Amino acid sequence: MIVQKKVNAQRSPWLSVVFFRNLPTYLLLLLTSVMWILPTLALLVSSFRPQDKIANTGWWTFSFSEFTLANYQAVFAANNLGLAFVNSLYLTIPATVLTIAVASLAAYAFSWMRFSGSNLIFTVLVALSIVPIQMSLGPILKLMSALHLTGRFEAVWIFHAGIGLPFAIFLMRNFFSALPKEMFESAYLDGASPLVAFFRLALPTSVPALASLAIFQFMWVWNDLLVALIFLGGTPSVAVLPVAISYLVGQYGDGWQLLTAAAFISMALPLLLFFTMQRYFVQGILAGSVKG
Repeated sequence: MIVQKKVNAQRSPWLSVVFFRNLPTYLLLLLTSVMWILPTLALLVSSFRPQDKIANTGWWTFSFSEFTLANYQAVFAANNLGLAFVNSLYLTIPATVLTIAVASLAAYAFSWMRFSGSNLIFTVLVALSIVPIQMSLGPILKLMSALHLTGRFEAVWIFHAGIGLPFAIFLMRNFFSALPKEMFESAYLDGASPLVAFFRLALPTSVPALASLAIFQFMWVWNDLLVALIFLGGTPSVAVLPVAISYLVGQYGDGWQLLTAAAFISMALPLLLFFTMQRYFVQGILAGSVKG
């Protein structure tokens, strides 16, 4: 106990110096966090306020006496919202799984299989991630029309997988490259093929990277409005949640207060996914950033 107290006494001044030295950084991080959280808090408060209060007073004047669920009731009562939720699931899950499957195989090949031009191909793939989606909509829409895939979910699966692959391959390759080389060499000496090593060694050890990629891809596809509207259209039978929510606002902007409640309804599933896999998230994002 005496030794521990001495150690703590010696450590306390050092911790104080480090804290005050990094105080500007801490304050900047705190300010950034507040700036990110404040708009979301404003939307949350507004989603429980009556329409007249939202239009005439600021959200910071909220009192619990005006608390109402009318906005949420109106959103749930909206036509085809339940079908739109199901359509979003039917669109997002296959697009996410397809992207993860193809990106994992490609990233493993770039990491542990030597072939001519691998570095050049990988560089081109990463460079393609900066191409705006809008530039590819026209040519791909024309291609999908020629293949008679427009208006079908398969077209959006393929499009989102293609758009998401550059970043997905980059993320997974960083993780696979950081795995111990001896692990794969031992497997090859025991007669394992590259495919067996991928399924038995690489995939089981890459859960953090897979979880991070799943979160990113799921949120990108789930929140997408432009691609789904162009390739599927806005008919109720195929409309996804962002498209259905956009129809809650009238032609002249009336009913916009319903968007606050609809936004949090659409956020529920991505938030659940994030909090379920958050322990893997940071580890997967930092994959391959530090070696040695």
